Amino acid sequence: MFRSRRTRRALVAAALLSLTACTTSGEQPRPAPKAARGFPYTVTNCGVKTTYEAPPSRVVTMNQHVTEVMLELGLAHSLVGTAYLDDQVLPKYEKDYEATPVLAKEYPSYEKLLAVNPDFVYGGYASAFSAGDGRSREALKKSGIDSRLNTEYCADGKTSMDALYQEIREVGRTFGVSGRAERWIEKAKAGNAATEKKLAGTDPVRVFVYDGGDKTASTIGGAGIGHEMVRRAGGENVFADLPKPFADTSWETVVDRAPEAIVILDYGSTPVAQKKRRLLDDPALADVPAVRNKRFAVLPLSDMVLGVRAPAAVDKLARQLHPGLKK
Repeated sequence: MFRSRRTRRALVAAALLSLTACTTSGEQPRPAPKAARGFPYTVTNCGVKTTYEAPPSRVVTMNQHVTEVMLELGLAHSLVGTAYLDDQVLPKYEKDYEATPVLAKEYPSYEKLLAVNPDFVYGGYASAFSAGDGRSREALKKSGIDSRLNTEYCADGKTSMDALYQEIREVGRTFGVSGRAERWIEKAKAGNAATEKKLAGTDPVRVFVYDGGDKTASTIGGAGIGHEMVRRAGGENVFADLPKPFADTSWETVVDRAPEAIVILDYGSTPVAQKKRRLLDDPALADVPAVRNKRFAVLPLSDMVLGVRAPAAVDKLARQLHPGLKK
């Protein structure tokens, strides 16, 4: 509707008079909201720099080990979805996990991800942010969604236990729970030190980690936390020269490297018994010391990735590689 300039001036004056009357009558203007304590916080993760003005509040986790990081830090209330469960969550996380919507058995489509309106996506493997599936970190950012990739899959070199501490510290800082993160780190350091003390004086065992595979063998290389876990458990990873966290190799090379023990990773639709039978029934492996002596250890896959299980899993593996260890 058309209004004259004089009418508009009168309306503005009336509004100002009303506001003045409210203020002088004792009603104070509402203060600006306070910034969250410890924010803004800026962090660079796998080459992506992000500034958080407040903790994310609507989070989707993709891959089990990062889901367990969130649950360990008491952040179940922030989860609006999760995806890709490799094996059973630890009993202490079951209640919180069951209360979290599962968006997909593996990775959700980009549309399904957007449907839960997340403000943060936390991926455990690089495949969580597959550009081919439309879930790249760049695409998420364009939709106003921040992200984090587990540092085991940053392209900047080997992963150590210190990288795990950094992961927990940065996630804790991002969500405003630094105290919880630091308490977990101190406990983890104490556990690792105790395992190291128990292993003093033992000789390392040559280890082949069998992830899976038939025509070729999927194993761990020297660039992931699994390699360090084997070392800390009193083992020597026979495929430490492979420059990836996980990689494929030939069975001929497995034979040539003559591992003394085989660690079978338990996950997915292929049970441990079937994996073990594949190793025992292959005549080409008959003279491999680990196969000949039936010296096997077993860990869930979620134990041998960069997550909160790793310190306890080192001790678990050490007891399997060195049965005579004191408790």
